[in-house]
Amino acid sequence: MTVAKQKIKKRGVVVKLDLEPAPDIIKSVADMAKRPYVVGFAAETNDVEENARIKLKRKKLDMIAANQVGDGIAFDCDDNALTVIWPGGKIEVARGPKIEVARQLIALIAQRLPPPDGTPRRGPRKRRAAALPRDRVRSRRARR
Repeated sequence: MTVAKQKIKKRGVVVKLDLEPAPDIIKSVADMAKRPYVVGFAAETNDVEENARIKLKRKKLDMIAANQVGDGIAFDCDDNALTVIWPGGKIEVARGPKIEVARQLIALIAQRLPPPDGTPRRGPRKRRAAALPRDRVRSRRARR
């Protein structure tokens, strides 16, 4: 790598830049022994869901929020839509103002976070049938 000691003046010739890949920070976080809940993002120009699923698995993420990008979609506009994927699940966040899409994503992440004690989150709790009033319970016992 060559570093210029002075400003490079315009000379009417093409300037070539050699780029090096940046470190994969999200993968290094996901690979930690004591890791947080890791959510990745994927801005895709094609095959949004397929590419997001590949990235979710390859980087060992807990969740990925993917969106279609392109001419007039996602960038330089006020709205967006997401496909949010996690192992065993997926939800589509409908197109809307970016702030609303962000709020829905935050709510979904909060829902999916494991409990603070580290035990895995189970599915939604099943509701028990409403308890009968005590006087009705006693009256049934008295009938026996």
